[in-house]
Amino acid sequence: MAQVDLVNRDPNNINPHLQCQFEDVLAEPDGAHSIDCVWKLSNTCFNCWKGLCYKLMTLLCGICIAGEWGCQFAYTAFVHVWYFTPCLKLFQINCGLCKNVYTQCVNCCIEPCCVACGAVFHHFKK
Repeated sequence: MAQVDLVNRDPNNINPHLQCQFEDVLAEPDGAHSIDCVWKLSNTCFNCWKGLCYKLMTLLCGICIAGEWGCQFAYTAFVHVWYFTPCLKLFQINCGLCKNVYTQCVNCCIEPCCVACGAVFHHFKK
């Protein structure tokens, strides 16, 4: 099992859309600035509550949710290995048989007519 990276927790960049820093959520345009201490305290409160709530939710729910997702992906892998892939192989085998039957029918029934017509038109010259 690979070692867990505690610094870069999104190495495959799965959640680039999830921007939830203070600067990504709150912004005061020019001409509408609050008092500097309000802005600084708002930043501190936002980051404190966001961090506290996120850590509390992950502590209470994260392990169970991760376990559920592990079961879901195990089930998906199981169904693909033991059901979908064999069904696809069976489908490929049956389609191969149908292709052979179709080819034989064309060769026996249609090809002689096409060859005869080709022979008739072959004799026409400019």
